[in-house]
Amino acid sequence: MKTSTEINSIAKIVGEEEAVRLVAEAGFDAYDFSMTAMAPYDWKNRSVAETDHPLRSKDYLAFVKKIRRIAEENGIVCNQSHAPFPVSHPQIREMLPRALECTAEAGGEHCIIHPDNNKPAAENAELFFELLPIARACGVKIATENMFNWNKEEGHAVPAACSDENSFLEHLEKVNDPFLVACVDVGHAEMAGLGTSAAGMLRKLGSRVEALHLHDNDLRHDSHQLPFTMRIDFDPIVDALAEIGYRGYLTLEADKYCAGISPEELPARVREMSAAARRLDVMFTEKEKKYHDFDRL
Repeated sequence: MKTSTEINSIAKIVGEEEAVRLVAEAGFDAYDFSMTAMAPYDWKNRSVAETDHPLRSKDYLAFVKKIRRIAEENGIVCNQSHAPFPVSHPQIREMLPRALECTAEAGGEHCIIHPDNNKPAAENAELFFELLPIARACGVKIATENMFNWNKEEGHAVPAACSDENSFLEHLEKVNDPFLVACVDVGHAEMAGLGTSAAGMLRKLGSRVEALHLHDNDLRHDSHQLPFTMRIDFDPIVDALAEIGYRGYLTLEADKYCAGISPEELPARVREMSAAARRLDVMFTEKEKKYHDFDRL
């Protein structure tokens, strides 16, 4: 199984170009092209912050081409991307076609686009129907993700769009298009208050799962830490992936693992991330033998 990681947390320290090089040097097969810098959201003021990032400029495609060239020179590819969020903000929604275009230019197969947390499947379907012609033209699938809201008083997650298996399936079936698939965020599925598990969600969604966000937490908060450093048990999760015949990338979204460290410390952290991803790969290979009698592709 090939491995990948988000690069947003690394790029915040050294920029996208060096982030891609570090990910390649650490042994990853691919990178998840994080595009939140295209329209950075100020959660406190509920507004899109001003930015001079190249992804927001008129030369955004030239920037993406440069990142792709660096990746190819270093022997890795873009497997997926992450569009800006929350999609409820009009300025961010306007950026979603650009995110799909950038994903195609980078060579990615999937663009993760969140649903609107607070809208039902029928209303979120309107967003996806709007984007699907662009996705098809770009040759990029939209992968939507299981979300959550937060109860501040009680300190735990509460349901949101796609947060449980039934809601997730309803969102996919309302659209019923092969260009809308599932990205299961295992950390979100393991948060107290939702009554879900990542393994259960994977088994329920089955072949609809074409992308992953892998990270660890304390089974309550959205910690986005490195797998095997907190409390999530990855054994049943990997078992479920093997059972459903998952053929995509093992993509880390442990973006808090690099937060606040120096550029000098970064290469070692990225190598640790790659080692965790490879550990998941070894687990998957062993689990796969239990369910599938075929040679791995």
